[in-house]
Amino acid sequence: MEDLKRIRSGFVQKVPLPALKCLLDDLWQGKVLSTDDKDSVMEEQAGRADRARCLIDMVMAKGERASQAMIDSMLERDRELYITLGLILPPSPTDCVVSPTETKGSTSELNLSTEQFKTEKLKDRDNIYAVMAPAIRTRMALLITNVSFDKEQYRNGAEKDEQVMSELLSSLGYNVKQHRDLSGAAMDEAVESFSKDPRLATTDSVFVVIMSHGVKRHILGVHHCEEVPDQFPIDNIYKHLNSVRCPKLLNKPKVIIIQACRGDKDGSAIVMDGPGSVPEQAPVVQVDVALPPHLADPVDEDIEEDAIIRVHREKDLVSFLSCTADTVSYRHRKQGSFFIQYVVEIFKLHAHEDHIDELFRKVQKRFEDEPPSASVRQMAVKDRCTLTRKFYLFPGI
Repeated sequence: MEDLKRIRSGFVQKVPLPALKCLLDDLWQGKVLSTDDKDSVMEEQAGRADRARCLIDMVMAKGERASQAMIDSMLERDRELYITLGLILPPSPTDCVVSPTETKGSTSELNLSTEQFKTEKLKDRDNIYAVMAPAIRTRMALLITNVSFDKEQYRNGAEKDEQVMSELLSSLGYNVKQHRDLSGAAMDEAVESFSKDPRLATTDSVFVVIMSHGVKRHILGVHHCEEVPDQFPIDNIYKHLNSVRCPKLLNKPKVIIIQACRGDKDGSAIVMDGPGSVPEQAPVVQVDVALPPHLADPVDEDIEEDAIIRVHREKDLVSFLSCTADTVSYRHRKQGSFFIQYVVEIFKLHAHEDHIDELFRKVQKRFEDEPPSASVRQMAVKDRCTLTRKFYLFPGI
């Protein structure tokens, strides 16, 4: 019954009329609903949404057995709706076909770089980001995980994501500053505070990892609801880490990883032979930000150009998002999200030999290569990449 309460709003909005009729038939045949109940839903309610609302409220009033019967019928009649509503999060690759220890490429250990490999790569100074020696550096990372929400669905499996991501970053030599269950304002404060940490002066790179519910362009805080939104704008990450506000990270790679939905659409599609439709053009968003006085264009004729220090406001950043715009991300209740599973797996296997762009490409390939499952419903995407050199992590060195 609790599951039906949780998905009630989504069910009313999304259940198609044919599926609704099939559910009614199944529940009537299973003697969950009487003939009068069935007629009440179909004849006394005018629209699809009213019928859906009447049905789910009627079933919940009949108790746990009736509620489970409706859930079972939904799984059989419309699996797509079943998954979309979050009644069960799809099985991870480790639950299909093979055991966890046999999953393609799985490993519990981080492969380490060799001194020879590092020395060889760093010869190309113009095309490789500089790496500080372990004895003098304090690599820094920020990890924010929202699990428990006031009104949104509890993120089962998020604890696993938090654990494996924290372990991965630590094994790569990062000091991980962790936060859990933050509001939108608290997330903004955490990122801003991180950007002012004095230890950034002795880091050669940073990771910012945020995992939560989300919508397009925003990550949801734990107090979010439709009536009173609690959101953290993703743009604020770039604002706090840019070269002007955070000069300690000038010319250092800044990696942003976000596990969150960016809409409510499925990321997969059935391909049909025939003329394709023209994709809808994404809206263009323009943001005007005034430069501080010392970076503004000179207006006084007496000011000479070489007296002005100019830096690229947004440079040496790369974001890796769990799904494309407008689509959802999937998460296993126990194993955690597909995206974080794949990131950890690929980094452990290949960070000793690949730069960050190649690591991200291999994560995307994992989504493409998986056998049919929920993981193929989404595709990770790289965004706002301004890396001008190759960034190697050189684990173990």
